[in-house]
Formats: sequence, structure tokens, C-alpha cells
Amino acid sequence: MQTLPNFDYVIVGGGSAGCVLANRLSEDPATKVLLLEAGGNDNYIWIKIPVGYLYCIGNPRTDWLFNTAAEPGLNGRSLGYPRGKVIGGCSSINGMIYMRGQARDYDQWRQLGNTGWGWEDCLPYFRKSEDHFSGETDLHGSGGEWRVEPARISWEILDAFADACVAYGIPRTDDFNRGNNEGVGYFQVNQRSGWRWNTASAFLKPVKSRANLQVMTGAQADRVLFEGNRATGIAFTKDGQPHQVSARAEVILAAGAIGSPHLLQVSGVGPGAVLQEHGVAVQHDIPGLGENLQDHLQLRCAYKVQGVKTLNQSSIGLFNKAKIGLEYLLTRRGPMSMAPSQLGVFTKSDPAVETPDLEYHVQPLSLNKFGEPLDPFPAFTASVCNVRPESRGHVRLASPDPRAKPEIAPNYLSTEGDRRVAARSIQITREIVGQAALAKYQPEEFRPGMSFQSDEELHKAAGDIGTTIFHPVGTAKMGPEGDRMAVVDTECRVRGLERLRVIDASVMPTITSGNTNSPTIMIAEKTADAMRRAR
Repeated sequence: MQTLPNFDYVIVGGGSAGCVLANRLSEDPATKVLLLEAGGNDNYIWIKIPVGYLYCIGNPRTDWLFNTAAEPGLNGRSLGYPRGKVIGGCSSINGMIYMRGQARDYDQWRQLGNTGWGWEDCLPYFRKSEDHFSGETDLHGSGGEWRVEPARISWEILDAFADACVAYGIPRTDDFNRGNNEGVGYFQVNQRSGWRWNTASAFLKPVKSRANLQVMTGAQADRVLFEGNRATGIAFTKDGQPHQVSARAEVILAAGAIGSPHLLQVSGVGPGAVLQEHGVAVQHDIPGLGENLQDHLQLRCAYKVQGVKTLNQSSIGLFNKAKIGLEYLLTRRGPMSMAPSQLGVFTKSDPAVETPDLEYHVQPLSLNKFGEPLDPFPAFTASVCNVRPESRGHVRLASPDPRAKPEIAPNYLSTEGDRRVAARSIQITREIVGQAALAKYQPEEFRPGMSFQSDEELHKAAGDIGTTIFHPVGTAKMGPEGDRMAVVDTECRVRGLERLRVIDASVMPTITSGNTNSPTIMIAEKTADAMRRAR
């Protein structure tokens, strides 16, 4: 057993939150910080090229390769569940979409008892790290680490879809991040001059030479070490050898909505009955740890079209592939610069809904399943998800072995409300596609297909075509002292334990109305500020 010298802070997880925390906490040269990351460095070329997510998701070099349990709401299917296993975490393999969610999301957090987490409290921390292409405004920051740029590509079929949305009654927008994201427009992305901009490039690499910051890759945490109720350090494995490191100030878990609760559970923290069932001695009983899992389920509605270019045919053959590659090499534009989704739409499933509860990711391509070849005919996909699902699932250890993958059960479409919104979202998609703006392309729905008409049939269709859009949150819920299921307080300190925090997407009490990467960065930014002010 090798024991490392003491550090003030030991951070587990070099992903979106971990990179921010390592940067901010090491700003004080008197504070020694260790960042442990189980994956490797982000020097893989497909991390840098935006379209490289195709080669990073499902790749053991960059992905934990998790799977969900068989989901009743998905008609018994199990889904692949990508999570980044590399410096930069999910920001190294995700869709690069810059999205904050809605002001309503954060105001709801405050209303749930999380004082200091309303929209006006969080907005300064979004702005602090932001480097927005439009410059500094009341809503956007400039000069920060987190670069935001406009998409570098457009498609005729996507422009026509946007026109159809306007005809349906959805306004145009050039910015989804003003507090109410209703509208249709191209997504803004976390890229710099056509390259992916992950949190490792943004927050970690500029400060890696700090003498008080050590980053250790290939270091997988095995358990949190305790003396009584005080967290004292981390036991981890590197190069097949066991190591231990102590934290003088605090242990911080930033391993994500799957990794953080799982590590705590194998360390004896979590629902006592679940831990005992798997032979783990209970260090501290927290009923809500690993519960409250929320995710966005996308329904990938797909349409054949005629007389318009889509990526399906534009990428066929060596000549077309070479042309795409050359365009990117010379200009950093074209399909290789594309985020997985380019056109975004936010709208309401029902006029009675307070703010938009549906998000579309519209793509000039179609495929049966992620990782499979594109369909051999021109088509587009209008992927739609309920951004405020009612369904709640869990993450639970499946074994006392920290190497064993946890049980992930999102419990999709488990409420009548979620099934109703799913059926309505397919109907709304059909109404948008039926507008005159798309008529000349003769769109023909083939997923799920027009044979699905009644609500019951559409519920079945949603279970057939639904898949994760990779936004798990909530498994270490932030909440007030009276909330029995709360895991952390408003400064992300684990309740009932000392010198231990969870700072990542798992602390969200409810999921944000949109993509979750930048809200995770905000959480880390805000909590790091509180920690520094308290020292």
C-alpha cells in the first residue's frame, strides 16, 4: 500500500465539475489539491474533432460503458448509458450544446428549500466562467474559460424545419439562454474555432503547472476513508497497485450522477438496507443516496425526404468522406464540425404548461440506433424529449466490489403524466412536419410510423423508440434539513458526515429544462466560491 503525502483537498473525478474545482480551489497557492481521474488524458484526436463523439461513446478508452436495467417503460429494453471516462469527463464525449435551462428551474430549487440557488443567484456563476462569442452583456460573460460559439454549419432541411416551427406558432430565437428558452434556432456550442472545447482544455490545462495542484490519471477510487463520521481520504488503485491519500480539509466527490453515489455506497454510505443486502457495513445511513435519478428520454422521430441534401447520402462513399474531411481540414467547417444535434426547439406540450417542457434536437440524418450506419436514403430526425419528467429511478451498488458496475434504473415513462407528454410530443412533431414549409420535401414518417395513432399506440411507440439523451442527475439530492431524502445541503456538504462534499450533477434536486453539462459547471463554480470564502 503506497500512501501519498497529504493534500488539503482530494477531488475524485476529473470531469466537468472536477476540472472547475481543481482550477478554483488551487488558485490559493497555500492550498494543495489532488485531482484523481480513473480515465486517461484527453489526447485522443476524436475528442478534439466535434464529430468524434461517434468514436468516443461506446469506446472503452473514453466511456464507462454502463447499461441500464431492463426498463418496463421501454418495453423491456436495456439502454447503453455513456459516461465519460477521461479527463474532461462527459464534456469530452457529449453533444457540446451550451444550455443553462430555464430561470424557473433554479427558482424551483430555491422554493424546495435550497436558499441561494434561485436564477438570480446562479446567473453570475454562469457568466463568471463564460466566454460568449457575442461579448459581455447582462446575461452573458466574456473572457472566461468556457467558450461558447455559434454553430459552424447550416442545412436546408433544418432551415425548412425551423420555418415549419414558426408556422406552427413557435417563435424564432438566437439564444436559448435568456431564462425562458422558448423558440427555434441553431444551438450554440462549446467549441473553439471548430474544435471541441472540453473542461480539461478550458479549466485544467491552463493551470496544470501550478505547484500546488497534482492531477493523477488512471487512478480509480475504491472507497472513501473515514474516522468515525469524518471523511479523511480516498483509497484508490493506480497501475494495479493500491494507494491511499489523506485530505486535511475535505474529500470532494465529483464523479457524476452515477459514479458519486456508487462510490459512497461501496464505502458504506447510503440506504442501509440496500448496503446490507450486498454485504457492505453501514457507515452512515442516507435513504436518498442513489435515489431520485432523473434523465431526459428522447423520442427519435424520423422522416424520409426527397429533393434535399441530408447527411445520409452526403457521407456515402470514399469520395464524399474525403470531401468532408478536406473541408474540415481547410476551414474547420462542414459535417465534421457538427455537434450531434444542430437545430433546437423548445415548446409546450400543452398551453397550460407554465414554460416549455419539450426540447427538440433536430438532425439532418437518421439511423436505427446510435453506433449503427446511417440509413441509405435521405432523411432527418426530430428527436424530442420531455425536459421535466416526473419519473424517478435509482443508482444502486450491485456488489461490494467497487469495480462492479452499479444497477442503473431510470424508470422511464413510469408515470401517466410522462406517458401523456410522450404521446403528445409525437403528435406535435407530426403537426410541425405537416406545415407547408416542409411539404415540397414530401416528408414520410418511418419512425415510429403513422400506424401508431391512439394514445395507447403512441405510448407503445415511445417505449420502442425512446433512448437516453445522456442527462442523468439527482442521485445525491440537495435539500433542506427537513427533507429526509436530501443527501447534501446548500453548500453540497453530505448531511451527517464531516469534511465530505458531492459537487456534480447528482446534487440537482430536479433536472434542468435542457442539456445538463453547463449547469453542472455552474454548480461547481458556485460551490467552489463558497468554499474559498469560508476558508
